[in-house]
Amino acid sequence: MQSRINPFFTKRKKEQAKQEKQRRKDERRAQRERDKASRGPGEVDEDPDIAGIVPGPQPVADEET
Repeated sequence: MQSRINPFFTKRKKEQAKQEKQRRKDERRAQRERDKASRGPGEVDEDPDIAGIVPGPQPVADEET
């Protein structure tokens, strides 16, 4: 005889997983809000790939002159 899973239990399990995922998402969102508030205005994390790059025309390198 084949065992059947009660649809009530599978549905409840899916609902619990969905609620857990939403709870984790809310925690991450709240953490970002706290981090943002603690940084203060004007403080922006600088991207390490573009750190020190100045926008606009670049000076001519010595080798090219």
